[in-house]
Amino acid sequence: MKRIILCFSAILVLCAAAHAQEVPRVEVAGSFSFLDANLRGPGQSLHLSGGGGSVAENLNSWFGGRMEIHAFGGTVSGTSVTAQTYTYGPVFSYRKFERFTPFADLQLGAIHASTGYLGISTSAVRFAMAAGGGTDINLNRRAAIRLQADYLMTRFLDLRQDNLQVSTGLVIRFGRR
Repeated sequence: MKRIILCFSAILVLCAAAHAQEVPRVEVAGSFSFLDANLRGPGQSLHLSGGGGSVAENLNSWFGGRMEIHAFGGTVSGTSVTAQTYTYGPVFSYRKFERFTPFADLQLGAIHASTGYLGISTSAVRFAMAAGGGTDINLNRRAAIRLQADYLMTRFLDLRQDNLQVSTGLVIRFGRR
């Protein structure tokens, strides 16, 4: 946890020093996503794929808020399983480069999982926390390709799961700050 706080503090300082650029007011993204849900360590993973979307409002050149929703599905031992995440939190962007915009985020929310997900016997909703980052590769001032990876912490069966969520997709930008 100390490392996460230090990383976000460093990003915050770097972002505050960034030169002013054209900043979109709102960013809407759609993505293909992959979830590596891990209950008991390597070899016990559940691999699901799906899609997601996000909406972010930039309050200034380096700080904003982002809502993300992802839905995943797959088959485990012949049983169809699904999971959906709903998270919201701050996003810190470094808008100094013309070609790409790196960012970091920390989001809190929930995960809904179906019967069979990591061995649960009935569908359930649990707390979820996502921390990570990525980069937007700018195509022009209105569109970008997003590459993102997040650590996703969940708790099912009274155990903590350390999951990896990876996404790639298209970002469309609206307005200016």
